[in-house]
Amino acid sequence: MNLNSLKPAEGSTKSSKRLGRGQGSGKGGTSTRGHKGAQSRSGYSRKSGFEGGQMPLYRRVPKFGFKNINRVEYTAVNLSTLQQLADNKGLTVIDEEVLRANGLIGKKDLVKILAKGELTAKLEVKAHAFSAKAEEMITSKGGVATKL
Repeated sequence: MNLNSLKPAEGSTKSSKRLGRGQGSGKGGTSTRGHKGAQSRSGYSRKSGFEGGQMPLYRRVPKFGFKNINRVEYTAVNLSTLQQLADNKGLTVIDEEVLRANGLIGKKDLVKILAKGELTAKLEVKAHAFSAKAEEMITSKGGVATKL
């Protein structure tokens, strides 16, 4: 067996239809596109969502709601997570860099501290936003909640 004698398995490959190569080929003339109309023309492309002239789904279904372009999206971090960080790493100051280093937030994320869980450590927390209860819980333990 040589490299030049290698062939694909029988029936595994098909030759493509050769369109528009004369009447004798059986695929000449209109090249299987039928007569006239947009779909017979070169350069034709159907709009996405086109349903053959029937009213398309995206126009049949009513529209609702809106997107607020001024929305500020925060990544939520709970007090229980901060407590866990403080216990495991022995931290007293928790800021963006600490959260990013521990994989809790992404590179450009804004952070909001939420009050889920217990907090026992005295922490200095720096974040973009705090829920009222979270801020109260941090300060009640003698910690500091600083908004960035």
